[in-house]
Amino acid sequence: MSDLSQASTAQAGADEVYVDKKRYLWILSVFWPATPLIGLYLVSVTGWSIWYGTVLILWYLAVPMLDAMFGEDFSNPPESAVPDLERDRYYRVLTYLTVPMHYAALIGSCWWVATHSLNALEFVALALSLGVVNGLALNTGHELGHKKEAFDRWMAKLVLAVVGYGHFFIEHNKGHHRDVATPKDPATSRMGENIYSFATREIPGAFKRAWELEEVRLERNGKSVWSLDNEILQPLIITVVLYAGLLAFFGPIMLVFLPIQMAYGWWQLTSANYIEHYGLLREKLPNGKYEHQKPHHSWNSNHIMSNLILFHLQRHSDHHAHPTRSYQSLRDFKDLPALPSGYPAMFFAALVPSWFRSIMDHRVLDWAKGDLNKIQIEPGMREYYDRKFGSVAPAQPAAMPAE
Repeated sequence: MSDLSQASTAQAGADEVYVDKKRYLWILSVFWPATPLIGLYLVSVTGWSIWYGTVLILWYLAVPMLDAMFGEDFSNPPESAVPDLERDRYYRVLTYLTVPMHYAALIGSCWWVATHSLNALEFVALALSLGVVNGLALNTGHELGHKKEAFDRWMAKLVLAVVGYGHFFIEHNKGHHRDVATPKDPATSRMGENIYSFATREIPGAFKRAWELEEVRLERNGKSVWSLDNEILQPLIITVVLYAGLLAFFGPIMLVFLPIQMAYGWWQLTSANYIEHYGLLREKLPNGKYEHQKPHHSWNSNHIMSNLILFHLQRHSDHHAHPTRSYQSLRDFKDLPALPSGYPAMFFAALVPSWFRSIMDHRVLDWAKGDLNKIQIEPGMREYYDRKFGSVAPAQPAAMPAE
């Protein structure tokens, strides 16, 4: 079957043809990184400063509303169709096209800041808007970084360099996927842990784990950790060259603008890690090892709109169970732990710890069938949860995030 002539179809058996109804809607994931530039165009046409925050409005308000409006998609491609879906280059090309979009958004926003007069609020709104989409460059890097082809892996490094988080390439694939939903994983949040506390251990912990993993790999091959074969240094060099070029072209204002958008970009990954495995714990076996990770060790979301702009990232349960499976082939499973909304609404809720706990703690308890011993709990919070729930308690309905 050719890549494009058989668009939106894959053979699903002798008498059945599977049609991916979202095939062309995945293009939304490609154009999403361009939203800061759309905002700047609207500012130029209308003169209204509100459009500097276009991404913030869409991400935290419009997308959650659309998630609520369109609901969830629980459909799966039949397994007989998956080989054709995986071979169809159309889906992979979309991820490639997303990479230059991130660079265009970064360079275009930097040019605007350097050539226009912005007040402090406008400046911060644009920097945070850019940070949201460049943080999601990590999502593109996530999709490409799991592939085996050298070109895909270099594209992953190239897009991760936009936000200066190149170590994610090592940390996520070799560290997080190995340790997820265990106390050894700095990228798994604990029930009762707020996102701000989580960030202080997740961000440095992720870099430390990535560096240690790469050091071991290079030493095994008889190479120095400071060699150019270090896959953390490779994207870091791209970031340094890129940011130095932006500073040279657009001036000292970049010393303020670039760190703000970078920090908020990192915050997007922290937000994702925070909600994706909150409170979940793999069982420790008699031999001291943890059980193999399964789909129910990740929070899942089938909300249509946010999945369409995130290359199906929210079907996180199948991704962790089958890391090399491409986004178009990810499946839903029965009885998975499920988020009540897509990532944008959950990211927003996480900013208010008490609100987030009111949404998620009962869901974690339900996942563990009321047994607090089967939950990862923030140190110092166990007595609080014992008083609140008891060691074994029935699940109760949780509050939904406001749309």
